[in-house]
Amino acid sequence: MSQVLHTPPATPVPADDDLAALAARHGLTVSGARPSLPEYVRQLWARRHFISAFATAKLTAQYSQAKLGQIWQVMTPLLNAAVYYFIFGVLLNTKHGVPDYIPFLVTGVFIWTFTQSSIMAGTRAISGNLGLVRALHFPRAALPISFALQQLQQLLFSMAALVVILLCFGVPVSASWVLAIPVLVLQFTFNAGVSMIMARMGAKTPDIAQLMPFILRTWMYVSGVMWSIDKLTKGDHLPHALTIALETNPAAVYIDLMRFALIDSFHAHQLPPHVWAAATGWALLAGVGGFIYFWKAEETYGRG
Repeated sequence: MSQVLHTPPATPVPADDDLAALAARHGLTVSGARPSLPEYVRQLWARRHFISAFATAKLTAQYSQAKLGQIWQVMTPLLNAAVYYFIFGVLLNTKHGVPDYIPFLVTGVFIWTFTQSSIMAGTRAISGNLGLVRALHFPRAALPISFALQQLQQLLFSMAALVVILLCFGVPVSASWVLAIPVLVLQFTFNAGVSMIMARMGAKTPDIAQLMPFILRTWMYVSGVMWSIDKLTKGDHLPHALTIALETNPAAVYIDLMRFALIDSFHAHQLPPHVWAAATGWALLAGVGGFIYFWKAEETYGRG
């Protein structure tokens, strides 16, 4: 008796188009796929409470192991200002011809620290939080934005000490202090945008975080934190292109605007031309451009 073995017919493999249609019919999407830009903005807005809570928690935990606790939020920039005053104000005599030099210096240090800390934290926003990125599904831009918000909160603590310093050195309270609010809004937008740019770069190349302190230190020295850009650029001893670069440096723009808002001896003629337009332009360029640049790599964060 012969036995015939029957091979079952091969199951046809669905084409990619058929699989895509099947997934669409059942409402399935690619895991980790980048949403559209409007949808990404909507998701980010829906998690605004997470962003603010995460920023506050990071700020609270920052000095939790120190005995002086949150006092270091004010002491750190003050100690930096004291060091810079001794080196630049006393030894190098950059205070010569600068009225209210200590308020001038402390304002520059506080505002620069806001930008510096935001960018440094943003550089490590993805690479330093891979566990969170891989465990939870949320728009990754929430991380660099929350770190920039954390630094804004820390600056607001420092501003209380800055007000005391201004009053102690005879700087009167004036209506121009209200200008500090739009300055901080523009600077925060700029900082958050640059943080998102650095977060994407840092996610791909973590070694950038080791290079950033040198870049930021160089940027600080050319931003007029410890010396007056207005005094340096007077006359024709500098090339015109260098003068323009110094005056339109975004960090210097925000520092000068804050000095103009808070210090009555810092007058409008010391500001570069079209300073408010420059501050707004930098904020829009970095904020919008940085957000789109970060969003374009959304599906790659936490992989590899």
